[in-house]
Amino acid sequence: MVQKSKKIWFDGKLVNWDEAQLHVLTHTLHYGVGVFEGIRCYKTEDGGSVVFRLKEHVDRLFDSAHIVLLEIPFTREEICAAIHKTLQANELEEGYIRPIVFLGEGEMGLFARSNPVRVAIAVWPWGAYLGEEGLKKGIRAKVSSFNRHHVNAAMSKGKVCGYYVNSVLAKWEVVKAGYDEAVLLDTEGYVAEASGENIFIVRNGILQTPPLTSVLPGITRDAVITIARKMDIPVKESRFTRDEMYIADEMFFTGTAAEITPVREVDDRKVGAGKPGPITKQIQAYFFDILRGKNALFQHWLSRC
Repeated sequence: MVQKSKKIWFDGKLVNWDEAQLHVLTHTLHYGVGVFEGIRCYKTEDGGSVVFRLKEHVDRLFDSAHIVLLEIPFTREEICAAIHKTLQANELEEGYIRPIVFLGEGEMGLFARSNPVRVAIAVWPWGAYLGEEGLKKGIRAKVSSFNRHHVNAAMSKGKVCGYYVNSVLAKWEVVKAGYDEAVLLDTEGYVAEASGENIFIVRNGILQTPPLTSVLPGITRDAVITIARKMDIPVKESRFTRDEMYIADEMFFTGTAAEITPVREVDDRKVGAGKPGPITKQIQAYFFDILRGKNALFQHWLSRC
């Protein structure tokens, strides 16, 4: 359950958490045309707080809005400032940040172009999305019967509210069957994404991830590729099949919520030794050092609160 904070930034003003309410005929509630971001704030070793890759997240929010023809009534700079303001108002040193852009009430039906575009930013404390135990020991995944959207059925570069029905159904399916997370294939049968994460495998010392053809351009995905190259780990962005996951030496998921979560098993088959492998652990440690402000090379990824 989400832990309540004090304030939510709503259409340019800070309001009390329980007063950030909507009408039942809010257009996005019915039709799903809205966009959002997931961002994290971390407490650093020196006692301060930082937002991880704030500019990139806000840029992706605006890109998503552009894809679905939503005009955000604030500038990128105003949204960045509002995120900092919301964190400060809630005295949150570490946690999750959720900006959302959506169509408000007014017209109903599919062509409702006069409805106001509304913007809200909520923050709250949130630990490891797939569990602290999962971060340390790895999780169990299963290929879902639901496919990742075809690139011409849904715009795969947008983080769009309605698109996540597919992910929700995939997640419900595999969790009900006793697994932690779902893997979705694309419409040609190749590995695409997890329900809310990008996917990496390691085989013979090479790190591989699906190309951006049909997956969301993950900001943590990009960070991992950058980190791996810095560590002289070979990286391939290329398609692979589900059975290539089975014979991988290592596998992990990446995402703002999931961070870097190892996968120890997929479709009842152990991945490698059935525990986080050495490359996964090296990248994970490097990543968390960056978040805690311990790596001077990547200070530009951290926005001080």
